[in-house]
Amino acid sequence: MKTKLFIFVVIIISAISCHTSIAQNNPPPLLDRELFFGDPQISGGQLSPDGAYISFMKPYEGTRNLWVKKLDADFSEALPVTNRTERPISGYFWSRDGKYILFVMDQGGDENYNIYALDPSEAKPGVIPQARNLTNLKEVRAIIYHVSRSNPDLLFVGINDRDKAWHDLYQLSISTGELKKIRENTRRYTTWIFDNNDLLRLAIITKENGDNELWRLGAGRKEGIIYQWGLMETAYPIAFNKENNKIYFVSNKGDVDKTELYLMDVNNGKTSFVEKDPENKVDFGGLSTSEKTLEVISTSYTDDYTRIYFKDKTFESYYNTIKSKLGDVEISFFSANLDESLFLIAAYSDVKPSSVFLFNTATNELTFQYAPREGIPTEYMASMKPIHYPSSDGLMIPAYLTLPKGMGEKKLPLVVMPHGGPWARDYWGFNTYCQFLANRGYAVLIMNFRGSTGFGKSFLNAGNKQWGELMQDDITWGVKYLVEKGIADPKRVAIFGGSYGGYATLAGLTFTPDIYACGVSFVGPSNLLTLLNSIPPYWESSRKVFHERMGNPSSEEGKKLLVKQSPLFSAHKIKVPLMVVQGQNDPRVKKTESDQIVIALRDRGFAVEYLNAPDEGHG
Repeated sequence: MKTKLFIFVVIIISAISCHTSIAQNNPPPLLDRELFFGDPQISGGQLSPDGAYISFMKPYEGTRNLWVKKLDADFSEALPVTNRTERPISGYFWSRDGKYILFVMDQGGDENYNIYALDPSEAKPGVIPQARNLTNLKEVRAIIYHVSRSNPDLLFVGINDRDKAWHDLYQLSISTGELKKIRENTRRYTTWIFDNNDLLRLAIITKENGDNELWRLGAGRKEGIIYQWGLMETAYPIAFNKENNKIYFVSNKGDVDKTELYLMDVNNGKTSFVEKDPENKVDFGGLSTSEKTLEVISTSYTDDYTRIYFKDKTFESYYNTIKSKLGDVEISFFSANLDESLFLIAAYSDVKPSSVFLFNTATNELTFQYAPREGIPTEYMASMKPIHYPSSDGLMIPAYLTLPKGMGEKKLPLVVMPHGGPWARDYWGFNTYCQFLANRGYAVLIMNFRGSTGFGKSFLNAGNKQWGELMQDDITWGVKYLVEKGIADPKRVAIFGGSYGGYATLAGLTFTPDIYACGVSFVGPSNLLTLLNSIPPYWESSRKVFHERMGNPSSEEGKKLLVKQSPLFSAHKIKVPLMVVQGQNDPRVKKTESDQIVIALRDRGFAVEYLNAPDEGHG
């Protein structure tokens, strides 16, 4: 899929390449696409719980696998601990006692995950440990809810073998694979929440009308509802406090627009306000806590950039020490040993891909470990700048613009890249697509259209039932803004995106056919009726949300709206080159979504490039 997808560049280059002279000022050399999209030689590093080892991901016989080395050893001395060839491993973690490394894997991108465990101590030169499939189920999706703090051999997992729509709760032994059912899910539970002592204390129920309830469970008290919020409101728990009697909880219930942080008494659901965005711009962002002390380290908020507010002076001093050594980069603590004497630190910016360092808290020593994309020459990378522009109704849209280096700032070919979700958002930072395209001379616009998360309830809900309409305007008006500023050449604008971004691509070519010179839809839905009628069964809890935010395919009014907003039924308006890319096993946007639009175009004799990857899912 990776190799095939990059053919989209051929379409973009052929459709919007420069046919007139452009003022150039020492443009950077053309960089090989493998630098941006090849499998990183080293990525995903983690410290073992005792700090004696570093694990990481690296290709083994051409496929991304897990490796382990001693902390002080060179990465060339690492040993592979997995040898999967059917699919790359995308993530993993250590058991708390360091005896096992665990990961999940599906089949061909179908998102039916099983949980695997291996013993890294078995690795020797020429000997790769055998990973055990702990759940070993077919057409079942296993979910890890909680990793035990008191018993390192236990996981608490959800399995939907009894009912595809709902996950029963199990206790899973890592060493034996024994599964013990704790709760049978017959009440529409969507999340199970454990405290710091591994006691099941809370659970969330999503009702048939889409509203939500937080239930108190067990712990010697009568079970019951302690908090409720509506379909169009956001609320979720983060972590128990150090005293283990309250939980940090995020909510925008009622007349609150942007989510705020609260402490909730888990006995009665009473909340006390903790904080909200000091600048009142965005939703609550994140809460960082110490695994060792359970104390709060910091909170964060992300508007154009991320702002960190430290609550722990010691960690703030670590952060400042690292910043003083590395300069103008963003810093992220992402892995530590159990006593938190060692941390792996990621450092990055918009023009610098992530580099990873080992930080020793006792000595303040900072040691470079690896850079996943070490071969990228940062001096040739282009800056990503936040911009804001008004949409068709005046709503201000936050976005990021990357301009190619050495190509001036006028009449540039433009690639528009709406994000997926759509209930997600784009961020400032190093973006491989933006940098790859900028290196080829294109300006790149990514935007957070209405319906994106993180900017408040009103901004999110402004996208309700606006697929292809006001949400699409937010993209179109971004193009118009750049054309009016003289930055973009109106005759050389392309649109490319995945998932919802793929839908936006198809919508752009059908509903605004004069705006774009070409488009690439990657796993994008073309028919909103068939999309909503084929969601995975384990998304049942979200069905009402889909209907309220998009339209109900079971009602005449909803069906009419969804037909109107489906690019498939306006496919006759497409008049520029289109590439469609699809994963054969995609459970979210099924292959029929791409098939339908391709057939509609080919039936009228319109050529369309269609790539279907037989061993891929949703990306």
